[in-house]
Amino acid sequence: MNSQVKRNYLEINSINELIEKEKPLHNLYLYKVDPPDFQLNKFFYKEIGKKHRWVDRLIWTDKTWDNYLNKNGVNTYVLKHEQDLVGYFEQNYYNGESNCEIAYFGILEEYIGKKLGGYLLSEAIKKSFEIGSKRVWVHTCSLDHKNALKNYISRGMKIFKSELINVSL
Repeated sequence: MNSQVKRNYLEINSINELIEKEKPLHNLYLYKVDPPDFQLNKFFYKEIGKKHRWVDRLIWTDKTWDNYLNKNGVNTYVLKHEQDLVGYFEQNYYNGESNCEIAYFGILEEYIGKKLGGYLLSEAIKKSFEIGSKRVWVHTCSLDHKNALKNYISRGMKIFKSELINVSL
């Protein structure tokens, strides 16, 4: 069965445009995964993506995951509450470090509704600008969490392109 999905591309071009969301809970820790750990990325991709039709990487071998995460320009950050995993984001840098895509972003299901998405997105945008990016962008679609687009816009991102795509469901 085919279905039409709306995909939106959003960007923010200055840290000054960021509408930051404060840390909603104590004992939240954000850290960069270094060295890269493909098992961690694979876990988040499967767990968060299962409700949002993230399927393109399901066929990746461990070697493909490892190669992807160890190339220049890819960073992963993980958010924890005390010792529990909460969510993550992946950054991909293009044109050196002047253009950063937040390629994957999400919160595990048990943490949804606790105001953590806005905080994590604020941190993702800040981390992208901290290394010198001039532009941070992301894409989201109607298959993503119902508040995804609202979260991006609420942090100061603006839609620069929208399209309808056909997907097999």
